[in-house]
Amino acid sequence: MKSIALLALVATGLLAACSSTRDERMQTSGASRTPVAHNTIVNCPVYDGMKKTSTILAQTTAGNEVQVTDTINAYFVRVRLDKDGQTQVGYMDRRCFGERGNK
Repeated sequence: MKSIALLALVATGLLAACSSTRDERMQTSGASRTPVAHNTIVNCPVYDGMKKTSTILAQTTAGNEVQVTDTINAYFVRVRLDKDGQTQVGYMDRRCFGERGNK
């Protein structure tokens, strides 16, 4: 019974620590979350979701400039680009940017 109480106490402490770390990251200055312009190194589609089966919103060619607004996960980044005079927001594979996309 004591081991269960101790395990629950440790788990609660870990959850609190993770939560406070997440809160600190969310309060970072806005400068680190502003869009950053990057040029693609290969032809890449811009998807409306984070799956390769998602609808393609636009197709970029090598050298196109897009603004990376967020690094969503290990595979995709959220981007903003202009297409036909309209701003599109979607997701691109990180590998479209070479080494810079891996950071």
